[in-house]
Amino acid sequence: MSTAKTLHDVVAHGLCIGCGLCEAMAGSDRIRMTMTEEGRLRPALSPLPAEDEARILEVCPGARVSAAVDPGAEIDPIWGAYRDLKMAWSGDPEIRHKAATGGVLTGLAAYLVENGRAAFVLHVGPDPDAPMRSTWRLSRDRTEILAGTASRYGPTSTLAGLEVALRCAEPFVLIGKPCDIGAARRLAKLDVRVDRYCVAMLTLICGGASELTKSRDVLREEGLSESELSLFRYRGYGNPGPTRIETKDGRWFERSYAEMWADESGWKLQTRCKICPDAIGEAADIVSGDAWPGGGPTGEDEGFNVVIARTARGARMLDAAAAAGSLVLGTPVGPRDLDGFQPHQVRKKKAVAARYAAMRALGRPDLETEGLRISELAVERPLADLLREGRGTVRRIKQGRMDEPVPSLDGDR
Repeated sequence: MSTAKTLHDVVAHGLCIGCGLCEAMAGSDRIRMTMTEEGRLRPALSPLPAEDEARILEVCPGARVSAAVDPGAEIDPIWGAYRDLKMAWSGDPEIRHKAATGGVLTGLAAYLVENGRAAFVLHVGPDPDAPMRSTWRLSRDRTEILAGTASRYGPTSTLAGLEVALRCAEPFVLIGKPCDIGAARRLAKLDVRVDRYCVAMLTLICGGASELTKSRDVLREEGLSESELSLFRYRGYGNPGPTRIETKDGRWFERSYAEMWADESGWKLQTRCKICPDAIGEAADIVSGDAWPGGGPTGEDEGFNVVIARTARGARMLDAAAAAGSLVLGTPVGPRDLDGFQPHQVRKKKAVAARYAAMRALGRPDLETEGLRISELAVERPLADLLREGRGTVRRIKQGRMDEPVPSLDGDR
């Protein structure tokens, strides 16, 4: 097989990341993002005309993933296109403190809105009615933007709000996961409104999106129910900051970053994240990421990010925000510094081609990639490593761990 032929197959074979773009394109009366019992946001489907489904599959990150290489950019085999690489952080002390690390994405988005370059930001934040969960939002001022700062670990459907954003017919900033940004960039080839109105595509270096079951486990261990919550903050208020839970009756609980995330086997990542060919945002204008030597924090400190300007547009935005004091641009870094900050991304980038080969060998659909160099990077790994990656994927498939039930709009599973 090659790519999935239907949206049903995307979900059933574990290729869906729940970005929400299918809902935006089809309308919520035909596709609606739904939280499943397994703790994943997935599209509840109804039958679509073949041409509508084909159009969605052209941009679905469960079928196709592309880089967007800006002419004139340097190309690194691991990290892709870049025009600038620097350390950076927000020039606003409040944003820097509250953000997941240095507040670059929040600070830049606030700068673009406050200076009239954008009317609003499409991003995600805590659901006001269920603070452990996340929902898309349009934020039009600093207060609203800051309410969506810091990482939201777990399922997010940012692009479910994209059609609403486009219909506003105003310039806007999109902040999403790398898979969200790649899908939006592909949509721009089909819908001229994307390039007309989206003035900046911003993302993070992504460690993967956990299932909601990760958060549910934390509640269970504390003896809490989701209905008791008034706050569930995953990071921030320090670098990296604790996970903090507050209840409606005034109790609070905290876990350090290490307690939450040091054991990678307990991250409960969605299957699509484990085969992601682009967790580093190769379709974005600007990418921001953690910059801890060795790949993890050793304690709390002032927030700082590594920032990658991939496009000329992104480089201009960084410089303008820095000139205005909204961002502080620090020491230049190079791609090999990124290897040290994000070693797990290097390993994954070199591993996914072997995982796809195993999927194809068992007749499963995989992801069509363009400009991401995954085949070239795979040959840098020893054959024994590639065989081990392939065998692991075969084992997961045969154990049914890459299969998912498919929701439908009438409630059948």
